[in-house]
Amino acid sequence: MAKPICSRFIHLEDSQDVANGSNGFKFRFISYNILAQVYVKSSYFQHSPSSCLKWKARSQAILMDFKNFDADFLCTQELDEYSTFYKSNMENLGYLSLYIKRSGQKRDGCGIFYKPSSAQLLQMEEIDYNDLVNCMSALNEIGNNKVLDLETRHAPIKELSRKHQPDDPHVRLKRDCVGLLAAFQLNDSSNHIIVVANTHIYWDPNWADIKLAQAKYLLSRLSQFKELISNKFTCIPSVLVAGDFNSTPGDEVYRYLVSASEVAPIQLRSLYAAHGGEPTFTNCTPDFTGTLDYIFLSGSRLRAVSLLEMPGPESADVIGGLPNHHHPSDHLPIGADFSVLQSP
Repeated sequence: MAKPICSRFIHLEDSQDVANGSNGFKFRFISYNILAQVYVKSSYFQHSPSSCLKWKARSQAILMDFKNFDADFLCTQELDEYSTFYKSNMENLGYLSLYIKRSGQKRDGCGIFYKPSSAQLLQMEEIDYNDLVNCMSALNEIGNNKVLDLETRHAPIKELSRKHQPDDPHVRLKRDCVGLLAAFQLNDSSNHIIVVANTHIYWDPNWADIKLAQAKYLLSRLSQFKELISNKFTCIPSVLVAGDFNSTPGDEVYRYLVSASEVAPIQLRSLYAAHGGEPTFTNCTPDFTGTLDYIFLSGSRLRAVSLLEMPGPESADVIGGLPNHHHPSDHLPIGADFSVLQSP
C-alpha cells in the first residue's frame, strides 16, 4: 500500500490574535472513522484496489496515519481490533485510551486515544443508545414520548409493540450504536478541563427519526455530564463533540446539534462551519460522497488556530473513491489545533 497522504494543517487568519490571548497551551484534536475491518468486503468496495482492503495493509496505513497526526486527542469510530492491535500499538506511541464496543454482536465501537503528557483523565461515561428503548417505555407509562419524536405512522404504541415489527419504536431504537463521554484536565498552566464526546450515529438515511432520537439523547447525556463535572471540580469546562453523525449539513440532526431547528440542552457550534464552511465531503465512495463527520464545540476558552486541510473533489488522492492507496478508510479525518485562552 502506498504511503498515506501526510496531514496538513492550515493556519487560520485570526490565529495570531488568538495567540495573543492564549495561556500558551495548544493541543491537537482529530476525529476519524477508520472503517472497521469487519465491514471491509470487496462487494462493498469494488472500486478499491484489492490490496487496499487487506487487514495487514490497512492496519499499518491507519497506524501510520495516527502517528502522522501526532494528535493529543484522537476520537475514532468503527474501531475494531482494539484489544488485539490498536491498544498496544498506540501505547507504544505514547497514548492511553478509552473504548466502548457496540452492543449485541457488533464487533466495532468508539475509542478515544489521548496523550497523558497533554491531559489527565478525570472521569468517563459510556453511552448505549439502546437505552432509548427503556426511555421510551418509561415515557409511554407517563403518556409523553415527545422527547424522542419517533415516526410511528400514527399507530398506537400497543399496536406497534410486537416483536420484530419494523415499525415498532422499540425495535427501531435498538440499533446497537454507542458513544463515550470523558472529562480531561489539560496539562496547561490553568489546568483547564475539557469534556470530550465521541459517537457514531445510526447510518440509515430512511430512519431519520432514529438518528434524531440518538442526537437528542447524546446532548441530554452530555449536558448532564458537563454539569456533573462542573459541580465536582468547580469549573466551567469546554466541550468538544466528535463523531460520524451520518447526517449531512442542513438536515434535521445537524440543525438540532447546532440549535438551528430547536433549542438543545447544550449550545454547540460546528468547527469547520465557523471557519469557512463544512468540508465538501468527509465520506467518498462512488455511491455516496458527502459530509457526515463533524467536530462541534461549546465554551469560550478554546479557539481553533489551524484546521486539518480537506481535499477537493478533483484531488488526485480521492478520485475514484475511498479506500485507496492514499486513504485506508472510506472516510477522511477532520481536526484542528486549539489554543486555550486565558480565563476571564
